[in-house]
Amino acid sequence: MKQLIIMITAVLLAVTLNASELSEAYKKEYTFLKAQKSELQSRFIKEQQEQKENIRAAGEKLNGLQAQLVKVSDELKISQEKLEKLNRKASEVTENSDTTSVVILQAISVLNEYGIEVDESNKTTNLQKLTDAFSQASKLYGTLSSLRNEKGRFYLPNGKPVEADIVKVGNIAAFGIAKEAAGALAPAGDGKYKLWNSTDSSDDAKALFSGEKLDTLDIFVYENLDKEIEFKKEKTVADTVKAGGVIGYIILALGLFGLLLIALRVKLLSKSGSNVENLTNAVVEKLNTSGVAEAQEAIKGYKGSTARVLRATLRNITRDREHIEDIVTENILNESTAIDKFGSFVLVIAAVAPLLGLLGTVTGMISTFDIITEHGTGDPKLLSGGISEALVTTMLGLIVAIPLLLLGNLLSGWAQKIKDSMEQSALHIINVFEKNNIVR
Repeated sequence: MKQLIIMITAVLLAVTLNASELSEAYKKEYTFLKAQKSELQSRFIKEQQEQKENIRAAGEKLNGLQAQLVKVSDELKISQEKLEKLNRKASEVTENSDTTSVVILQAISVLNEYGIEVDESNKTTNLQKLTDAFSQASKLYGTLSSLRNEKGRFYLPNGKPVEADIVKVGNIAAFGIAKEAAGALAPAGDGKYKLWNSTDSSDDAKALFSGEKLDTLDIFVYENLDKEIEFKKEKTVADTVKAGGVIGYIILALGLFGLLLIALRVKLLSKSGSNVENLTNAVVEKLNTSGVAEAQEAIKGYKGSTARVLRATLRNITRDREHIEDIVTENILNESTAIDKFGSFVLVIAAVAPLLGLLGTVTGMISTFDIITEHGTGDPKLLSGGISEALVTTMLGLIVAIPLLLLGNLLSGWAQKIKDSMEQSALHIINVFEKNNIVR
């Protein structure tokens, strides 16, 4: 037990001694750490101040750089605008140079046609070439716009070439004076002339050749001498019908046939209606003086619709009134076939002719469009054939239809008038018979 207490006491003494050393050590360490902390705080504050200073300096430098960037950007924008202007100007200069080159080539080409040479070598600038071309063109214009006499030749209407004096009116017309003939000239193709056949300009040609100034001229104005101008030809009825094609001939044939029917119908109606009054007077006279038998004998030799109706009336005149009127009506209806003969046919032709004209219009336009599809619209002569067919057939259809329709209706009215006259004559004879109470 004593040992245990001694050991405990020893341990306590040892622990007490160590705690005292440890506490001393802690104090030293604390002091060291405190000094470190103070030093670190000082360094931190110093570093913080330095950083603030650096940031401020960097900000000032950044602002300066930004201002410099804005200035450079503005300068760059101005430079770019100047560059664009220079590019546009350079482009315009290039285009003007190209245009000038084209104008020079065109001018040289046109002037060469008149035998005028312009220096095309590289020794001259475009400006010099252009100036020379304009100068030559001005002289040429003065020459071409004047009245001048030249030696040359032209073709007569029969195709014979003759030597002649040519009076040129500018560059748009010419007159020729030769021993064989004189007058206005027209292009014959390939720069040649031919005597124009549609004007009487012989006196004008001679007057111009002698230098006289005239108030008016029989002149042929042309654009150039490269393309031949066809002689002016008076268009005949046959040419017009030919332009209408097959349908045009059909319409013309129908028109002629309709006129033939009109002529036959006029002849029939004249024959039917010409002796109504004479027959009526003859019958009435015999009825008043002699009797029915003598009246029948009086018109025995007559022919035609009226004579037949009156004979039927006399044959049945002793019958009652209602019966005899029915007989008269029946006979007039029988004669209507002859009186109205060809009338309906004429009106049918008058109705069909415009329809054929319309058919020709359609076929002509189809032909025109076929030509346009194959050859385009460059040559008006190619298109004129189909257009002529379209218009001529319409014209022919109306030319045939209008007179046939008018004459057909007039003849129909004439036929109705004849039938009315026959009925009126028959009733007049019946009335005369009943009034005089003639013995049956």
